[in-house]
Order: sequence, then structure tokens, then C-alpha cells
Amino acid sequence: MNSPKNILITGTSSGIGLATALEMKNRGWQVFASARKPEDLQKLETLGLKAVNMDLADPDTVAAGAQQVLDACPEGIFGLVNNAGYGQPGALEDLDVESMRRQFAVNVIGLQQLTNLILPGMIERKSGRIVHVSSVVGRVALPFMGIYSASKFAVEALADAQRVEISGTGVHISLVEPGPITTSFSNNAVQSSAGSLPTAKSRFSTLYQKELSKRENTRSPKPFALPPEAVAQKIAHALTSRHPRRRYKVTLPAHLGAALSRFAPDALVDWLLVKELKNRMQS
Repeated sequence: MNSPKNILITGTSSGIGLATALEMKNRGWQVFASARKPEDLQKLETLGLKAVNMDLADPDTVAAGAQQVLDACPEGIFGLVNNAGYGQPGALEDLDVESMRRQFAVNVIGLQQLTNLILPGMIERKSGRIVHVSSVVGRVALPFMGIYSASKFAVEALADAQRVEISGTGVHISLVEPGPITTSFSNNAVQSSAGSLPTAKSRFSTLYQKELSKRENTRSPKPFALPPEAVAQKIAHALTSRHPRRRYKVTLPAHLGAALSRFAPDALVDWLLVKELKNRMQS
């Protein structure tokens, strides 16, 4: 590859982001890795990565972080991996406006703001790769993860629209759609929302308490889960292949979810999800 091997990856404190940062570093790329917490930024530096302070909910830090990377790379940025994000759990009827607004601020608006800041240089050089880390729930909406699913549906739409808008520029956009991955994502989502949901007043209060207790008392992996390195390999392909795919699915549930969204009647999908929900509430 003749293009500069410089890449910015967001959300690299752990999980998929960190695995991808280390994978690309091992391939000889200069990796700029974003995180929010000082201790995480320090850890990234000790791993030989270029740490960037960035909070996607804060447009000022997004702009400052992007400028930091652009200033450090006069030859240009070839790769951008939009991995940072989180999942806000809870029935939609139980979510307040601020919770919904922050979910979209981080997962959608911050992602697109950063993309728009990095994209002009790629277009000018007529080369670049942008990878959005979506999810199987960006194809099939899950109950009690409705606002998170909505944010990932939005990411899918952004990628589909912008992929056509930049056709012929030499820049490619790919979506990576993981299913269950052995990271702390789910536990962090439950823990971070433990005090924000109106559990006492909700008609789903019993289910919330069950889920919270389950997360606290077990660390067993989900069925069909793969390690974050499996996602990192797909991202690396999107960054380095001459012909990157538009979508990469990771894990069997991701493939099944994509198939359901394309071929299954809505009534069948609803029936399967209602059945699964009843099992969760009775277990």
C-alpha cells in the first residue's frame, strides 16, 4: 500500500477498539488511539500507541482530537475506525430524554462529526478507508435495547448514504456488524444504567433486577461469542484489502440476524423475540 499507514481508532480503552489498535500496530501502522479517561490514555501510550483524548459526546474534544491527529500526520490519515460507543439498556418507555439524546450524541452524531473532519483529506489524496463498527442490532432491533438499536440502525444508514456520496473519490466505507463478543460491553451497559432507570415504577422492574443480578454474579460467555480479535481481523481486512466489503458480519448470530432482516416476515421476527422475552421474564 503506497498510502500513508496512519490510522485513527476511537474507543480503544478495551475490547474491540484495543484489539484493533494492537492488530494494526503489529502490522506496522502508526496508530492514533482515542479514549476519555487519563488512566486509559496513559495505558495506550505504554503500549506504543499515540493516545488521543476524545469524548464523542463533546464536539469540542472531537474537533481538537481530530486536529491533533491531522497536525501529526502532514502526509495524511489513511484509516479511520469509528468504534467508540455504548449501549443504553431499558424499555423505551422507561428512558428519559437525556438518556436518549446522549445515546445518539455518542453513537451517531459524534461518529459523523469525526468522519466529516477526517474525510476531506482522504478525498484530496483520493485514498482512504473508513470503518464504522455497527452491530447485529443495527439489522434486528432488540427489546430493552431499543435506543441502542436505533443508534446502530442510524449508523448503517449513514454509511449506506455516504458510501454513495463518495463514490469515485478513492475512499471506501465499510460496516462491521459484530454479534456477541467477549468484552465488558454488556456488563458496562447494565452497570452504567443501574441508577438511571426508574426500576421501582417500571412494569419491567422485576426483569431489570434479574438482569442486573445475573450480570453481577456471572461472567460466563454468551453462546457463539467470539473474542474481540475476531472483529479486529475483519476491520483489518476492510483497511487493507484492495476490494473492501461493504459489510462484515462477525459471529453466527450476526449472520442469522442479517438473514432474518432480509428474508423473514416481520411477524416471524416479532414471534421469535416475544418468545425469547417471555423466557427471560420467567427464568
